[in-house]
Amino acid sequence: MSEPADLSVGEAAAALGVSTDTVRRWDASGRIRTTRDKGNRRRVPQSEITRLVGSPPRHTVGDRLSTRNRFPGTVLSVQVDGIMAIVEIEAGPHRVTSVITRDAVEELRLAPGVPATAMVKSTSVMIERGA
Repeated sequence: MSEPADLSVGEAAAALGVSTDTVRRWDASGRIRTTRDKGNRRRVPQSEITRLVGSPPRHTVGDRLSTRNRFPGTVLSVQVDGIMAIVEIEAGPHRVTSVITRDAVEELRLAPGVPATAMVKSTSVMIERGA
């Protein structure tokens, strides 16, 4: 029986639910192992996909952040323009708007109706996707 074929960066990103840029950053940081084909393109072994899919979710925040002001709610709107996006969340009586990267919107799969949490620290608002 033959070994499963390695995946392109795009195929690996889709399988992992992240952007192609994230796969490239993971490669540079050593989080994921890649190879190069004859055309010097990155290839991701299927074994790496299997290893990462079984790992804990990337966006688990838990106690790792010092952010105390958390506003769980629902995404009302996402406006993407170039490399940035504006995300509006309705959190109870509050509406929180944050400017984040397009990559973050794609990686979190944010869209209207998706549960998410806005975390406010000083003048920064971070977004965490809900379950």
